[in-house]
Order: sequence, then structure tokens, then C-alpha cells
Amino acid sequence: MIALLMCSTSVMGQSAAPGATVELPAVVVEGSAPAPKKKKKAASPTSSAGVQAATATGSAPEESSDGAGSAAAEAARKLDAIAGGTSVVANEDISPKASASLSEMLAFVPGVVVQNFFGGNDQPRLQIRRSGLQQNPSERGTLVLQDGLPINRADGSYIVGFADPKSAAFAEIYRGYTANRLGATVLGGAINFVSPTGITSPGAEVTVEGGSFGHFATHAQAGAQQGNFDAHASLSYTERDGYREHNESERTNFNLNAGARVNDNISTRLFFGYTDLSFDVVGPLSRDLLEQNPKQTCSGPPFPSPVPAYPLPAGSCRGPNVLRDDPHREAEQFRIGSRTTARSGADLFDVALGYTYTDDSFTFPVGSGVRDTEGGDFTAVARYAYAPHPSRALPLFELTGQYVVGSTDRDYFINARGKKGALFGENEFDSTTLSIHTGFNVPLTERLTVSPAIAYSYASRENADVFAGASRPRYNAATNTYVASLPFADTSYDHSYQEWTPSLGLTYDLARNQSLFAAVSRSFEPPTHDDLIAAIQGSPHSSAGTNPSGATPALFSTPDLDAQTATTLEGGWKGSTRDFAWSAIAYYSWVEDELLNLRDASGNSLGAINADKTTHFGIELGAAVDITTNLSGRAAYTYQDFRFDGDANHGDNRLAGAPRHIVNAALRYTFIPGLWLEAEVNWVPDETPVDNANTLFNEAYTVVDLRSNYDITESISIFGEVANVFDEKYASATLIVDSVQYPDQAVFLPGDGRAFIVGAKAKF
Repeated sequence: MIALLMCSTSVMGQSAAPGATVELPAVVVEGSAPAPKKKKKAASPTSSAGVQAATATGSAPEESSDGAGSAAAEAARKLDAIAGGTSVVANEDISPKASASLSEMLAFVPGVVVQNFFGGNDQPRLQIRRSGLQQNPSERGTLVLQDGLPINRADGSYIVGFADPKSAAFAEIYRGYTANRLGATVLGGAINFVSPTGITSPGAEVTVEGGSFGHFATHAQAGAQQGNFDAHASLSYTERDGYREHNESERTNFNLNAGARVNDNISTRLFFGYTDLSFDVVGPLSRDLLEQNPKQTCSGPPFPSPVPAYPLPAGSCRGPNVLRDDPHREAEQFRIGSRTTARSGADLFDVALGYTYTDDSFTFPVGSGVRDTEGGDFTAVARYAYAPHPSRALPLFELTGQYVVGSTDRDYFINARGKKGALFGENEFDSTTLSIHTGFNVPLTERLTVSPAIAYSYASRENADVFAGASRPRYNAATNTYVASLPFADTSYDHSYQEWTPSLGLTYDLARNQSLFAAVSRSFEPPTHDDLIAAIQGSPHSSAGTNPSGATPALFSTPDLDAQTATTLEGGWKGSTRDFAWSAIAYYSWVEDELLNLRDASGNSLGAINADKTTHFGIELGAAVDITTNLSGRAAYTYQDFRFDGDANHGDNRLAGAPRHIVNAALRYTFIPGLWLEAEVNWVPDETPVDNANTLFNEAYTVVDLRSNYDITESISIFGEVANVFDEKYASATLIVDSVQYPDQAVFLPGDGRAFIVGAKAKF
């Protein structure tokens, strides 16, 4: 077996794995055993164990000769030693397309669920072990990093479309408490996208593709090394008209990093990134409208009120009027940072600094209006690791401190039939989040390791309402007129949160490349500004503050929320043999004050609340196998049972939006080296509740994809894909509401129909 798993940490680039460095020597592959015969990579890892399997079986020996593959394998070795759910997915393990999406990259990581909203990588719903599931469009619950520095804002929110999987050499996934060591203050976990460098990815590469629904994408990258210096740059562009009406999107992403080895013990790397993202928000349909024509948009209910109870007249829809309101999003983010590593014997010091500037304009339907958010966030991270035994995957002692501070201006405008109308809100947000984590990884015997740790987190959320008007305007889109204003009510707040979160992990090595683990942990997640303030009481035909439904009329909700906390027990079995790798993990969480973002039957915000008690039970299974010399398979199964626990309104109902069973499976056949065909099945075999009242459900579905690649020469390859081969009509995601009143509610977001993509890649 190639000793790829023992490669030097010098190729780790911007990994966030414990004890990772940014040193710059050339890649060294150790070991005396002869290399297996080369053949095309056959299986993607379903976990960090999966990377080990690919190495052990020789299904990807070519990775041992390039730095990116070696870096991914070393990251997998480190993460696999953690007593918890971790995974590594390399760029080579996903579709060769230039436009590979987040859902495609994470499809075979059990416990991580990505639900596509509008197709492509525009605004999928990302959740790990349910955290943040009910919040969109700005998400929380997951710490998203690029090269160890957060994409998240200082309050923990993030725009998932800023993540570009294809620009990463590999991604590290930390589920649950394992993300605490990175400075995370979330229940779900963390994803770190690690960029290629001039050392790990020298030379140039260009990919171009086109396909159905006006799809066009290109990706170009180049890297080089000169002495102690290296640099790497990548540029990607994607556009599509979309499967549905009002479904256009466009995305540009640029990344640049440059590294230098100051001396034998000190290395540094600088980063710059820019993402420009724009897309139409096509909106939901009712189940009947989806079955009739999933490409259409909702036209809103009849006007004037009252709206007929059920059914609605033909040609109307119980949801937003999409073509009138023209909902869409335009967002861009600049990122700049540095990371410096210094080593002295067994001591490793790592300091990272970063700054992000985000400009986000989101035009919601009239019920919420237009929301402009603009601001910057500064991050400082300091890590120390003591590793007296270099052969061990984890350091004996590790200490991480992360501090993020940011200020943001937010303006709220009326959506006046798709145009920016009168200003009705103006806020200045300030946020700080501090996290300090310290832990040990103590080998009690040659097989048993105990990993006690504790983290302290402090967060502040301040909002100054600077709206200058004496009253706030309201608007009726159906008549295109402004109605009586509401008197000004101050929405300012000043909240702070803090918590200690201890954990204890045990790992027992059954054999080489096979271990059992168990862990108990506490988790802590403070609310974001999107939880703490929301425009409410809107309707499909009128702005915020016009639909009080018996409550006191108000344009904003500013709930006094608590941070959500959890106690989690988990255990698992990870391992690999020459031809097979597996990961089996189960967890149970007792959650207090879970943050829920509620919406009414029309999808308009009701604000956020703390649920009293909830429970999260999950099973995460992953496997990769070489069945024959030419045939390989991979599979991931996620089971999720997330429930209220004796709730006053919902009893023990399931929490809305989380599919109970998710199965992803793929078979790949390699005809000759460089020519392969793969079939993939994405199966949700059970109904998923749309609302917390569990009155309306999304139906089960099965989607089959086919893809193929042919390496014409060592430098030129072509590829193709047929997505949704059988043209399944299905809802890939739904709105998540508190209680659905009528079965014809527009809450279903259709998945793309059958699509064809072809492309070519050239390496220089």
C-alpha cells in the first residue's frame, strides 16, 4: 500500500485540521511498498475513511504524485483520528464539471444535507444535523471557512452561494462538536474549503461547458512555484437561464493565494477572494401546480380579500406574485487574509487574520420588501499545538482562540412592484463573537486515546435603529398605492450571550485503519441579527405591517431570544480494508431553546422564537468499495428524526423541513484508464413535513443522474452528464412554515427537469 496517509504536513496548505501548517517544502511520498497499478479513480470518499480506502485500494494512485491529493489524504488522516463525525472530499471526487455545485460535492457525506432551491449553486439550504435548517436566505448553524478563515459574518450568518466547491482542492467537514476546535459557535458543524496552491496544483487548467436551460460555465486556474515562493489563481464563471420562468442566475468567483517560506521554521500565505452572485428567486408552487407545470411561477391569490378558503379560482396561487414583485438577489463579497505558521521543535504556532466586505441586496416579495445589507467583518485566529510525537495524527495539546468583530448597515425598502420604493427601516448592526477552545489528545495505551476539551464562547449583538421618520410607510401592491403609515417604534436592542461547552471523546483502535469512538459534548449557538429582527405581518399583496391577523400592527419583530444549547451523545465505527471503507455513526442531542424562524402559510416571516425542548436523533452511514478491478461503488445514508419534546403547540411533532431518510448511491465502471461511466441515485423514500404542525408533507422522490468522462490524452478530456434522466417531477425543497392552513398552499420548490451538459478540460 502506498504510504500516502503518512505524507508530510508540509502539503496541508490551508487545512484547519489539528496541527496543520502552511509550510512549503515539496511533496514527499514515503513508503517502500510498490505502487499499485494505475487506473482511473473509482470511488469517492463518503467520509475521511473513504479517502483512506481510495488510497488503500489503489483506485487513485495518481493522487500520490500530486500535492493536492496528498494534502487531502493527510487531512483525512488527521480528521479521522478525531472522536466524532468528520469527512474529507477532494476535488477529484466530484463531477468534472466547471459548475459542480455544493449539493454535488457533499452528496456522499452522511449527516450533511443540501437542498437545492432554484437550481445550480444559487441559494441551496445547507444543514448539518439540522442546525440552521429553518433559516433562509441568510443561513446560520454552520461555520463556513475558506482556507481556515470564515465566510460567515461576525453574527454567524452567511450566504451559502459564496462558497465555490470547484475552486477548492478539497473540503474538510466537521460535524457537531468537532467544529469547536475551529472556533465554531454553532450546533451543526463546520466546512473548510481548502484552496490549491502553486505547489499542490502547478501548471494551468481550463474547463468549458454548456448545456440545457441556457447553461454555460467556465473555470480556469494556474499555479507555479519559484524557489521559496509560490502562487495560485483561479477564476470561474457560470450563467443559466434556468429551468423555470424567472430563473436566471449568474456567478463570478476569483481566488488568489501566494505563499513564502521565510526560513526553515516560518511560512506564510496571503489570500484574496471575490465573489459576485446574482439570481432570480423563482418562488414556490402548490402541489397541483407543480404537477401541472413545474416551470411556471406563482401569480398570487385573488384580490381583493377575503381570499377564498379552498380551492382557489383557476389561474391563482396561494403565494407571492413572482412576476409582479420580481424577487431576486444581488450579492458580492471581498475576502483578504493571511496565515503564518511557526514551528519550534514540538511547538506549532499558527496566526491567521482576515477581513471580508459583503454587499447584499435582496428583493423579497412585497410582504417583506427590499433588504440592503452592507458591512465588513474582521477575524483574528491564533492556534497553538504541542505535538511531541509526529507520527500521531493529533497533537497532544491544542489551543485555539478566534475573535470576529463586524459592523453592518441595513436598510429596508418597500417592494413597489419590483422596484425599490419608500424606506421603512434603517439599522446599524454591531457584532462580536469570541471563542476559546483548549483540549488534549492523551494516548492512555497504544490503542486507547482520551480527548477532553472545553471551550468558552462570548457573543454580543447590538442594533441601533437610525430610521429618521416619524412613521413607517405601508403599501398595497395590488392597487399600487401607499396606505396609512404606522407610528415609529424603536427596534434597537443590545444582547450578549456566553457559555462554557465541555466535551469528552474516547477513541479505541481495533486494528490498523479501524477504530471505535464515543463522545459526549455540549454545544452553544447564539442568534444572528436575522433571528433578532425581521419584517413581519406582510401578505402576498401588501407590505410589512398590513396583515396583523388579530395582533397589534407592527412592521418588525424583535424577539428577546436565548442562545440555543445542546447536550449530545454520539458513537461510531470507522475503518477501511484494501477494497472497502466505511463509517457508521449515531448521535442523540437534547436541545434547549432551539432557534426556529417561523413563517405563515404564505411564506411571510412571523419572526423567530426559542422552542422549549427538542430532540435530534440521527444515523450517518457511508461506504466506498472496489467491487472488481473496473467496477466501484459508493453510498451514503442519513437518518434524521428531529422532534419537538412536549411542545405546547406541536407536542412531539417532527420539526419541519428535514427528510427522515436520504440515500445517495453511485456505481462507476471504468472501461479503460481515463474512460468511465457513472450512474447515481438520489432517493428520499419518505414524506417530509412542510410545517411544524405536520399537516402538509413533501412527497418521496427518486432522481437518477448519469455522467461520463474520457481522457483523450493526458492533457485533454471531455465529459458529459444527464441529470434527472427520467425527468422526475419533484420538489427538491420546500418553504418551512409553522402551520399550513390549506392543501393548495404554495410551498413546494420544483427540482430541475432532465438536463444535458457537455464540456471539455485542457491542462497545460
